[in-house]
Amino acid sequence: MNGRVIAARYELSTLIGQGGMGQVWTAYDQRLDRRVAVKLLRPDRMAGTSAAEDLRRRFVRECRVTAQVDHPGLVTVHDAGSDGDDLYLVMQYVEGCDLADHLAEHEPYPWRWAVAVAAQLCGVLAAVHAVPIVHRDLKPRNVMVRPDGTVVVLDLGVASVVDADTTRLTHTGSPIGSPAYMAPEQAMGGAVGPATDLYALGVVLHELLGGETPFAGSTVLGVLHRHLYEAPRPLRSLRPELPESLESLVLRLLAKDPRHRPPGAQAVYEQLVPLLPTPGGSPAGPLDPARPFLRPHAPWPDTAALPPPRP
Repeated sequence: MNGRVIAARYELSTLIGQGGMGQVWTAYDQRLDRRVAVKLLRPDRMAGTSAAEDLRRRFVRECRVTAQVDHPGLVTVHDAGSDGDDLYLVMQYVEGCDLADHLAEHEPYPWRWAVAVAAQLCGVLAAVHAVPIVHRDLKPRNVMVRPDGTVVVLDLGVASVVDADTTRLTHTGSPIGSPAYMAPEQAMGGAVGPATDLYALGVVLHELLGGETPFAGSTVLGVLHRHLYEAPRPLRSLRPELPESLESLVLRLLAKDPRHRPPGAQAVYEQLVPLLPTPGGSPAGPLDPARPFLRPHAPWPDTAALPPPRP
């Protein structure tokens, strides 16, 4: 596969990730002389060969919609199409490491770092939900931390466009997503919306603060059962130094009923603003997510009060 040229343009170089539906490669864009990331998907592995052509058409249509989202915290989509049996998605190549590795290297994660990461993710989700798109698979492996501490969300190309005519990129009735981060309504195969992504944000924030996801288990069904029926462990029982308001916000994000979660990513961001790192503080180390921003990529429009201009 190394050296294969996709669409007579993208030369595959290094395999950097793979799963049940496809692979992700670094590649060289021969036309524009730049490094990119190429995701290859196999339609026959997602919905059976009978629906492959329909999935190809819908995949390209959904990629066109996701390409409309313009936000510095979201990976840029350059191109999409089909090559032989594969669907391909060409994206911006992002330097850095994923949030799961970053957490492992800095555990326990400073809680102000977690707040800064979550605030940046709120900015991305606000932009995505305005399209409207639901990401459906927000998790640390789909978030890159750049060397300057900014975060970039990946994998929007397999998100679900909020459109009754959109077909899921899985077998009918099988939910998209990762069980550890899946909201109860998603686990049940029901309707998803922005509140579904806010639940996943709550799981990510719980993991950053507590060192583990709130609902673990040895089987997928066991994990989903806990999402549906068990209450998460309050974070201050693990880390008493956490602010009560932060623990309360995580518990609201993890509410079983979507109606009991915060009303949107903007509202979550505004609750995080008072907890953001103090400006001018010294960096705590390389890849510090708190370093570059007091107000990291605020949702648009940003309704929180801005500091007065200097005279």
